[in-house]
Amino acid sequence: MSVLAIQHLHKSFSSGSMFAVSGEKKKAVSDVSFELAAGETLAIVGESGSGKSTVARMAMGLLPADSGRIFWDGEDITHLSQHALRSRRHHIQMVFQDPFASLNPRMKIGESVGEGLRIHFSHLSASQRRERVAETLSLCGLDASGMDRYPHQFSGGQRQRIGIARALIVEPRVLVLDEPVSALDVSVQAQILNLLNRLQQDKGLSYLFISHDLSVVRHIADRLAVMFAGRVVETGTSEAVFSHCRHPYTRALLDARPIDHPSQRQNIHLPAGADEGVAATGCPFQPRCPFSQPDCAAFDGALNQAGFACLHPCQPA
Repeated sequence: MSVLAIQHLHKSFSSGSMFAVSGEKKKAVSDVSFELAAGETLAIVGESGSGKSTVARMAMGLLPADSGRIFWDGEDITHLSQHALRSRRHHIQMVFQDPFASLNPRMKIGESVGEGLRIHFSHLSASQRRERVAETLSLCGLDASGMDRYPHQFSGGQRQRIGIARALIVEPRVLVLDEPVSALDVSVQAQILNLLNRLQQDKGLSYLFISHDLSVVRHIADRLAVMFAGRVVETGTSEAVFSHCRHPYTRALLDARPIDHPSQRQNIHLPAGADEGVAATGCPFQPRCPFSQPDCAAFDGALNQAGFACLHPCQPA
């Protein structure tokens, strides 16, 4: 049984433009489905605005879906009240992109990390909570002597370790990692990724890893789901997607990442002036796709059995 399952999620938002027609909505997520197994890392990748963070927030129960279903450990939590969800939130926790903004600057680190214990482990005494906080900080590579310090007294990498400790302390089975290293220096990124790998091995955690950085994703993900304009356009194992991707958008993403040598590029170029186009009907990638054909205008965008949503895919590398 999967620890997290998403079935046919849809989400739209009202347009924020003052010139928009009243009631006009913009689709943020369209028919997204996936499962996350115990001990697995699934990365959702895509450019800004692709819908990956919206999916993460719906998976967490922080944002209601327009339609679709969300399962935590086999239990359908889609329509549970916030009160009912509260007792179940220890199952899935989130680590945010900005480690400074996610910590209360007026709370000492020991209070921030231990806050979840007061809610989910209320039987613990104050001294027991403090002991548990010290153990969890140590597990994340931090000295317990820092419990009485404030967030501004730590570096960015240390603050992200604090954020991870705060998520871990309630003993979740799933961590949603929303761009967890994008705000950090490259050397610190490697340290945090190594920490996440170690914690996963030690505790059997499952990760839903949200990122636009394919270089980072390649080192941590077991499987990938590539999103464009609110849809999953390709999915597969990390090895398969990186070495034999089929969707032109995935190939374009791979072609844009930093590489060791220009000969490694696959030379997929998007048409000039079409860098932000999204088709209203059919395949949304049509205006940007070098392989677009007339039949793409009627394509429903569904993933095929091979795991990509394209009528005219790239040839495997």
